[in-house]
Parts: sequence; C-alpha cells; structure tokens
Amino acid sequence: MTGIGLTAEAYRIPTDAPEGDGTLGWTATTLVLVRARADGHTGIGWTYGPVAAVGVVADLLAPVLADLDPDDVPAAWTRMRRRLRNAGRPGVAGLALSAADCALWDLKARRHALPLARLLGTARRDVPVYGSGGFTTYDAQRQHRQLAGWVHEQGIPRVKIKIGEADGTAVERDLARMTAARHTIGDGTELFVDANGGYQRKQAIRVASAAADLDVRWYEEPVSSDDLPGLGLVRDRVTADVTAGEYGYDLVYFQRMAPYVDCLQIDVTRCGGISEFLRAAAVADAAGIQVSGHCAPHQHLPVAATTPNLRHLEWFHDHVRIETMLFDGTHPATGGAVPVQTERPGNGLEFRAEQARQFRVA
Repeated sequence: MTGIGLTAEAYRIPTDAPEGDGTLGWTATTLVLVRARADGHTGIGWTYGPVAAVGVVADLLAPVLADLDPDDVPAAWTRMRRRLRNAGRPGVAGLALSAADCALWDLKARRHALPLARLLGTARRDVPVYGSGGFTTYDAQRQHRQLAGWVHEQGIPRVKIKIGEADGTAVERDLARMTAARHTIGDGTELFVDANGGYQRKQAIRVASAAADLDVRWYEEPVSSDDLPGLGLVRDRVTADVTAGEYGYDLVYFQRMAPYVDCLQIDVTRCGGISEFLRAAAVADAAGIQVSGHCAPHQHLPVAATTPNLRHLEWFHDHVRIETMLFDGTHPATGGAVPVQTERPGNGLEFRAEQARQFRVA
C-alpha cells in the first residue's frame, strides 16, 4: 500500500454564447479536475466552481489521505469531511470534497479493472435525461434551434428552459418563451421550467396558473431554495412537480428539504461526491420521493445508474459541451437516455490534457 496522492487543477472554458437564468448570468465556466493516484493508477473527478477549490484540495484534503489504503473510500471521505470542519463545508470546500470523492471511487474501480458502475452495482443500464438550457439570454431563434435539436434530432422527450428572468420582473417574456417552447417541442414532449428562485411565493403560483394550458410538468426552484415553506406552498397549489436541492452540500440539507418538494435534486459535484449522493438518495427514498441528478452529466452517470429512485439526469447544455470537448469516452443522449459504461475501467473517461491546456488557469 502506497497511500493516495491527490492533486487538482482548474480550467476556465468560455460559453458558446452568453448564458443566464432568473438570478445570474455568465460567459465562462470553470471546471476543477481532481486526480487521485495510487499504485500506478489514476482516478479522476471534477466539479464546476471557483478556482479556489484547487487550493482546498492541495492544502486541506491531500495531506489527510497520504497514508490511507486507496480502497477505503469511506475512510477517506470521513477524513476529508472532518478536515473541512473549520473551513466550512458548504460552498467551495464542498465542491473540492465532491470532486475528490468522485476521483477516489474512480481510482478504486480502475485499480480493480472494474467499470465504476459495476463496482457500485447498477439499478439500470440506461440513464434517462432531459435537455436543459433555454437560457434567458437566448433570443427566440436560438431557443427554438436548441429545443428542436434535442427533441426532433436527438429524440429527447423532456426539455427545460430558464424563466424568472431579472429576478422575476419579466413575467410576460417568461410566459412568451414558455409558449414558444411548447410550440417548438409539440404536445408529445414534456416541458420543464426553472426559475432559479426568481419569483416570490404567490407570484410563482400566478405564473403557473397563467401557463396552465402549456402542461408544464417540472417547476424547478419557483422560489428560493432557502424558502422551504414557500416551496411547500407552491407545491401544494400547482399541478407541475416542484423541485429543488441542487445547492445541497450535506445530508441534513436534503433531510430538511425532502418534505417540501415532489422530487429532490442532488448534484454529485456539490453534495459530497458519490458517497454522499447515495445517502441523500436514501433520505429521499425514505420520504417517498425520487431524485434527479443536477448538471455535470458524465460525472453523474455511474451513480445515477446505481440509484433505484432516480427519475432522470439533467443534460445541461454548457456541461455537455465542455465534457464532450475535454473527455474521451462521452456519449450522446440519443433517444433520451445515455448508456451506462460497463466495459472500460472506472468511469470510462480519459481527460484530454492537450486539448484542455489552452483553458488552464490553475
């Protein structure tokens, strides 16, 4: 046993067009890649967040793993979590923990020449996805092209657009874009919307009422995810499933939110990695609800495959583009589901270091 070596680096990739939602806008996305090494093998994991996560990995997480057996992922996760106590786990430190945990699981699978999905065990061999984008910054033509591509070219049967523009002050445009989305995708495709917490409680209910003829099935963060009673109020007054949870960094967050939503979102690159994703999914199952993987689709695929109460995975435009660009071994979402990799060791992906070099910032 040689212990575990842990390193991290960051890459900032410009978007292909300005992107925005109800409460935030951006023109670049930063991917923080973590490598876990032992016995001549390397596992990879990543998250999307500030460059500062690189320092957390180097200064706080790596030193506590140097003497551990690489197979003991629960022990490694526990040490890392404890090391973050005074740094504050929610936020940047949680992102670093998540990427490191994913890298450790990938390392274990590669050391044993097993696909990661096989190591974890699968509940399904294909993971259902929904196309996600439809940013508030898009004009009508760009939104139409994106949605039409998912539905009519790739055969994805569920798609999501962003609403709640300008902190909920552009409701008429929200409704017009929702109407246009329904026209593009037709009646046979599920329409999802995400307000990113842009509305107030009764405003969110009024928007849902005004869009009743559009048959919206998924109403994500109609109010702030910090407003649990508000989420519960909207859930009980609208027909669409109300969902939130993408900002969960620990198990208690998901336990508190579960009674207020119809489906619990979990982000493996924020929640604490694969180790905590599985526990959060169990919390949701105990509450009688399903879970949905948030963004970072190729990082989610193995754990999504092993989660019995998974509803679907977000096929987020920005992250799909980045992961297809920077990793060998990615898959398209043709037909609305992505096959789980069960042939190559680990997560089946290889980082394209030369391709990524131009984007490196740390």
